[in-house]
Amino acid sequence: MREDRREAWARWRGLVAEQNGSGQSVAAFCRQRGLAASQLFAWKKRLRQADAGRFVEVQVARTEESAQRTTSRGRAIEIRLDGGRRIFVEPGFAADHLRAVLAALETRA
Repeated sequence: MREDRREAWARWRGLVAEQNGSGQSVAAFCRQRGLAASQLFAWKKRLRQADAGRFVEVQVARTEESAQRTTSRGRAIEIRLDGGRRIFVEPGFAADHLRAVLAALETRA
Protein backbone atom coordinates (compact mmCIF):
# COMPACT_ATOMS: atom_id res chain seq x y z
CA MET A 1 0.00 0.00 0.00
CA ARG A 2 1.39 3.33 -1.03
CA GLU A 3 1.33 6.35 1.30
CA ASP A 4 -0.54 9.28 -0.12
CA ARG A 5 1.41 12.47 -0.59
CA ARG A 6 0.24 14.21 2.59
CA GLU A 7 1.00 11.19 4.73
CA ALA A 8 4.50 10.91 3.27
CA TRP A 9 5.21 14.60 3.92
CA ALA A 10 3.86 14.34 7.47
CA ARG A 11 5.87 11.17 8.14
CA TRP A 12 9.15 12.65 6.89
CA ARG A 13 8.53 16.00 8.58
CA GLY A 14 8.15 14.07 11.84
CA LEU A 15 11.28 11.99 11.22
CA VAL A 16 13.35 15.07 10.38
CA ALA A 17 12.11 16.86 13.50
CA GLU A 18 12.82 13.77 15.59
CA GLN A 19 16.36 13.48 14.23
CA ASN A 20 17.03 17.19 14.74
CA GLY A 21 15.97 16.92 18.38
CA SER A 22 17.64 13.58 19.04
CA GLY A 23 21.23 14.78 19.23
CA GLN A 24 22.18 11.83 17.01
CA SER A 25 23.97 12.08 13.71
CA VAL A 26 21.88 11.40 10.63
CA ALA A 27 23.80 8.14 10.09
CA ALA A 28 23.17 6.87 13.64
CA PHE A 29 19.51 7.94 13.59
CA CYS A 30 18.88 6.22 10.25
CA ARG A 31 20.80 3.08 11.18
CA GLN A 32 18.68 2.74 14.32
CA ARG A 33 15.44 3.03 12.31
CA GLY A 34 16.47 1.11 9.21
CA LEU A 35 16.35 4.18 6.97
CA ALA A 36 18.73 5.24 4.23
CA ALA A 37 20.64 8.35 5.31
CA SER A 38 20.45 9.65 1.73
CA GLN A 39 16.63 9.59 2.00
CA LEU A 40 16.65 11.62 5.19
CA PHE A 41 19.08 14.16 3.71
CA ALA A 42 16.88 14.44 0.59
CA TRP A 43 13.75 15.00 2.70
CA LYS A 44 15.53 17.56 4.89
CA LYS A 45 16.35 19.50 1.75
CA ARG A 46 12.85 19.10 0.31
CA LEU A 47 11.19 20.25 3.54
CA ARG A 48 13.60 23.19 3.96
CA GLN A 49 12.83 24.36 0.41
CA ALA A 50 9.08 23.98 0.94
CA ASP A 51 9.22 25.90 4.23
CA ALA A 52 11.33 28.69 2.74
CA GLY A 53 8.48 29.83 0.52
CA ARG A 54 5.80 29.86 3.19
CA PHE A 55 4.63 32.87 5.10
CA VAL A 56 4.42 32.61 8.85
CA GLU A 57 1.54 34.24 10.67
CA VAL A 58 2.64 36.89 13.14
CA GLN A 59 0.47 37.77 16.10
CA VAL A 60 1.18 40.81 18.21
CA ALA A 61 0.15 40.50 21.83
CA ARG A 62 0.24 43.49 24.13
CA THR A 63 1.28 42.40 27.60
CA GLU A 64 3.14 44.25 30.28
CA GLU A 65 6.22 42.21 29.45
CA SER A 66 5.99 43.09 25.75
CA ALA A 67 5.48 46.75 26.64
CA GLN A 68 8.66 46.68 28.73
CA ARG A 69 10.54 44.97 25.90
CA THR A 70 9.25 47.55 23.45
CA THR A 71 10.54 50.42 25.52
CA SER A 72 13.85 48.71 26.22
CA ARG A 73 14.35 47.57 22.62
CA GLY A 74 12.83 50.54 20.86
CA ARG A 75 10.65 49.57 17.95
CA ALA A 76 12.43 46.32 17.14
CA ILE A 77 10.78 43.36 15.45
CA GLU A 78 11.44 40.07 17.19
CA ILE A 79 11.90 36.98 15.00
CA ARG A 80 11.61 33.71 16.92
CA LEU A 81 13.42 30.74 15.47
CA ASP A 82 13.41 27.04 16.27
CA GLY A 83 15.30 26.05 19.38
CA GLY A 84 14.32 29.19 21.27
CA ARG A 85 16.64 31.44 19.26
CA ARG A 86 15.50 35.03 18.68
CA ILE A 87 16.60 37.87 16.44
CA PHE A 88 15.68 41.49 17.12
CA VAL A 89 15.54 43.68 14.02
CA GLU A 90 15.79 47.38 14.78
CA PRO A 91 14.39 50.08 12.47
CA GLY A 92 16.89 51.01 9.79
CA PHE A 93 18.43 47.51 9.62
CA ALA A 94 20.47 46.44 6.61
CA ALA A 95 18.31 43.96 4.69
CA ASP A 96 21.33 42.23 3.13
CA HIS A 97 22.85 41.73 6.56
CA LEU A 98 19.62 40.17 7.89
CA ARG A 99 19.40 37.87 4.85
CA ALA A 100 22.99 36.73 5.48
CA VAL A 101 22.26 36.04 9.16
CA LEU A 102 19.12 34.06 8.34
CA ALA A 103 20.89 32.08 5.61
CA ALA A 104 23.68 31.20 8.05
CA LEU A 105 21.17 30.06 10.65
CA GLU A 106 19.26 27.94 8.13
CA THR A 107 22.39 26.08 7.09
CA ARG A 108 22.90 25.08 10.73
CA ALA A 109 19.34 23.73 11.09
